[in-house]
Amino acid sequence: MIDRTGLAEFLRRRRELLQPEDVGLPRGQRRRTSGLRREEVAVLCHMSTDYYSRLERERGPQPSEQMIASIAQGLHLSLDERDHLFRLAGHNPPTRGTTSEHISPGLLRILDRLDDTPAEIVTELGETLRQTTLGVALTGDTTSYTGPARSIGYRWFTDTTTRQLYAPEDHPFLTRMFCSGLRQIVTLRGPDSRAAEYVRLLLAQSEEFRRVWDDHEVGVRPNDVKRFVHPEVGALELTCQSLLDPEQSHRLLVYTAHPGSESYEKLQLLSVIGAQAIH
Repeated sequence: MIDRTGLAEFLRRRRELLQPEDVGLPRGQRRRTSGLRREEVAVLCHMSTDYYSRLERERGPQPSEQMIASIAQGLHLSLDERDHLFRLAGHNPPTRGTTSEHISPGLLRILDRLDDTPAEIVTELGETLRQTTLGVALTGDTTSYTGPARSIGYRWFTDTTTRQLYAPEDHPFLTRMFCSGLRQIVTLRGPDSRAAEYVRLLLAQSEEFRRVWDDHEVGVRPNDVKRFVHPEVGALELTCQSLLDPEQSHRLLVYTAHPGSESYEKLQLLSVIGAQAIH
């Protein structure tokens, strides 16, 4: 059963403990609120202010598991705090481990501070969980995909538009890399894993994947330098740095260009284009 009082008190306390800069929001002037405002939390949780406010006032229907997951992520909760929130709302907590899509507060705090840099948080299968604004400007909104298409490795073999963003001379290597990566994850996670399901689908749908899969190649690592072909600014060479959350196998990928290089100038232009797209 839902514990309305406990849920309301927990939400209020977590909101009051967070500061705007903790979640990538501007503090602004004349701020009197201790912590975040309800409307700010609602934006972070992708829901209406009225819906969120009713939860803090012990009103409204029981929130769904999807709503609770969104609130847990928006409030930057740890896994223990997330599980507690689910139980207060009358739900069993989701499983932990590599299948979890709850991003750790540490990775989120870093991502929130990278507003001038292309960056994203991905699962071990290349499913994008969160992007910076400049990350969206660089690769498009890759969080919007559903089903197997959420994985860039799956899209590489099933959606030709995916390859348009990468330098053509790198395509053979990327084909080997995505196939090798899937093989290693299947071996690690087992035949009942999501990775194994993706392999079964790709074997049925892609002749190219079947050919490369038969090579049994493993250990093909991503290059440090990624070469993109952006539809508006053209070719970019970006260095990719990776930070791993070992508990859930999430990676924070950060793309930077050498200062003074042509790619650096193009990133500055892309930041302007991205800002204009938002407004």
